[in-house]
Amino acid sequence: MEIKKPYIKSIPYEEFKDNESLERIVDELHEGGVNVVTGSLDQLINWGRANSLWSLTFATSCCGIEFMAVGCARYDFARFGFEVTRNSPRQADLIMCAGTITNKMAPAFRRLYDEMAEPKYVIAVGGCAISGGPFKSSYHVVRGIDEIVPVDVFIPGCPPRPEAIMYGMMQLQRKIKVEKFFGGVNHKQEAHHHGLSNAEVYQQKLKENKPIVVTHVPEDFHPQEELEHQH
Repeated sequence: MEIKKPYIKSIPYEEFKDNESLERIVDELHEGGVNVVTGSLDQLINWGRANSLWSLTFATSCCGIEFMAVGCARYDFARFGFEVTRNSPRQADLIMCAGTITNKMAPAFRRLYDEMAEPKYVIAVGGCAISGGPFKSSYHVVRGIDEIVPVDVFIPGCPPRPEAIMYGMMQLQRKIKVEKFFGGVNHKQEAHHHGLSNAEVYQQKLKENKPIVVTHVPEDFHPQEELEHQH
């Protein structure tokens, strides 16, 4: 497959690859009153994806109350682009699993995950979703949803406070912003994923996945200041 070189009138290809030349051109445009932003297409796409996470409504027990609290006026995660929750996995790109997953619920949970389009993410909220919680020795509870799906962020607690959930969501945002969309998380663009089934892609993600574990929330963590910093 032939890769065409980018062509911009008045800019030789050698200078197009040189950051100093591009910075000089941008500075000249700024001096003339033109607002110009330079960056990669990956950065633009990932900025949009990170700030518009659509979560599947999936609260199976008490941690779901904390998730509801995060969406209410006091914490209001709408400020960060998390507020759109969907009832259909085909419209969601995130499962925030807040609560216990029993052996009876596990097949349904996995089916919902498979029905979501790539790229997709999973957050395990609370002790039950992470390890089975107080029910880990019982016969009917899954000892961690990472046995069923690849998890991107673990938020421990029983239940975790809303601040911890917001901090965990921000860690997922940071993870998304540094991803490579073309030929990376979008597995349809990836050569070694081409033609693979959902089950095969799932097995590949299990091998490659490096989850984030929220061990503590910094004492100086203030969501409003974090929002202002992002913008």
